[in-house]
Amino acid sequence: MTLVDPTIHPSTTEEAAPKTVGDIIVATLAAAGVAEAFGVISIHNMPILDAIARTGALRFTTARGEAGAVNMADAASRVSGKPAVAITSTGTGAGNGCGGLIEAASAGSPLLHLTGQIDSAYLDRGWGFIHEAKDQPGWLESVSKAFYRIDRPETASSVVAHAIATALTPPMGPVSIEIPIDVQKAHVSGPAPPPVGTPKQVATVGGMDAIVEIVRAAKRPLLWLGGGAKGAGGPALMLADMGFGVVTSVQGRGTLDERHDRSLGSFTATPATEALYRQSDLLIVAGSHLRSNETRTYGLPLPDTLVRIDIDPEARHRSYRAAAFCEADCAAALEVLANRLDGQFHVDDAWDAAISTAKADNLARLRRDAGPYAALLDAIEATLPSDGLWVRDITLSNSIWGNRWPLLDRPGRLAHAVGGGIGQGLTQAIGAGMATGKPVLALIGDGGFMLNPGELATATEAGLDLTILLMNDRGYGVIRNIQDAAYGGRRAYTDLALPDFESLAKAFGCTYRRIDDLGLAEQALADRFAEGGVGILEIDMAAIGPFGIAFAGPPVAKG
Repeated sequence: MTLVDPTIHPSTTEEAAPKTVGDIIVATLAAAGVAEAFGVISIHNMPILDAIARTGALRFTTARGEAGAVNMADAASRVSGKPAVAITSTGTGAGNGCGGLIEAASAGSPLLHLTGQIDSAYLDRGWGFIHEAKDQPGWLESVSKAFYRIDRPETASSVVAHAIATALTPPMGPVSIEIPIDVQKAHVSGPAPPPVGTPKQVATVGGMDAIVEIVRAAKRPLLWLGGGAKGAGGPALMLADMGFGVVTSVQGRGTLDERHDRSLGSFTATPATEALYRQSDLLIVAGSHLRSNETRTYGLPLPDTLVRIDIDPEARHRSYRAAAFCEADCAAALEVLANRLDGQFHVDDAWDAAISTAKADNLARLRRDAGPYAALLDAIEATLPSDGLWVRDITLSNSIWGNRWPLLDRPGRLAHAVGGGIGQGLTQAIGAGMATGKPVLALIGDGGFMLNPGELATATEAGLDLTILLMNDRGYGVIRNIQDAAYGGRRAYTDLALPDFESLAKAFGCTYRRIDDLGLAEQALADRFAEGGVGILEIDMAAIGPFGIAFAGPPVAKG
């Protein structure tokens, strides 16, 4: 735990007029290029929010809950590539944001979480001071990449600058800072915000010789791109054009345009892709955990020769053993590899046909699994604007098709709950829309939607262009299927009392349409994108019928 980083010292830049620590923090954020902040105002963060309101240095979006605010900042940082800020109160307010911090850590999002704290004179005494929480530093540290406390006004700017650099240093993640309320109010003379330090370069590209030699001997190569390789689009395209088949984790989607002939998208564990693994003589894994839900709980048989590239040295033998490993930024390492192979690498003549067969089989299987909802897939493909964002909650529709469709051409177009938590889709959609100003299509189930319907007010207040594709099967569809498959069909606690969504939409000033015939979906989506604003398209799944498969949780290895 770091309360005050020992390397941080007050700035020695020229003196300026006295400012509050709240002013200094906001100026430091703005100087670092932070544009978006989300949160809930309280007595323990008012100096910071007062500074934002007076200066206009950041755009602040008022969420209806701290959990939503952190999800908004998370998604904003993902789609923009720049840090966003979540601002909470101390104690319960900060605790409400912990689920979002866990999600941001799972996704490697470089967000900054600022939370208040009680007055320094009473801090850490356990006297029951109002809004005090036991060991707030400990539990914030446990869900963040790093934690800092600003306990001296003169260090505020340096601590914030250091925290931003920490969040941006790969592997990236959320950083929490707490500031006692008396420190926030304190006046500081002189130190202007220092420049934010350059994110630490954890590793340079070295140790590539062994990997290059292994790759040169391959004739049927595959490349697996994870979330840590999202910046490697250029070299990934070079390798694909040389003959590599490319699969991605759900986090890595769009790093290579999924319409590329050699892109298999995020179909990582289908029978067709597994058949391709058996034919392959090399798999390069770049920036991926090879997560359980994408490898049949680590039982998916991958090619015998597997090499890994990752900024995290602990990834070397994580879940699957590697024949060779390079600790480096994935984009830099793949660029070195592509340049050294250029003009000197050739694949088997039949490899392209094998990739094409697997891709066609995967897309055909997706349509079969979707059943009648294949018409909805077509409607989305036909209408989603080319700059539109695709945000997904954890819901049955996402598990069956939303994590693979529509085909995406770049990674900045998507956000989803990497950690598998339900109910984060709406707030992530708000954050993504605020950060980009682009139209957002959000795939959300009725169960997840009910966790935070109040955030509709945030969306309409912010003037977003947001379409909520509300998949209503009257409860927790995935859990029902699991109960049918593993609990003898004994269903319990999965049927939900739901509101009249049309009345709810109108109460929040949203447009609404219910669809019980997917032949009408394309026109409904086209109309929705044309009208802008916030709207709900409720898909009546009881009227349309079941999917082509009964999804009952992530696949696991047999035996």
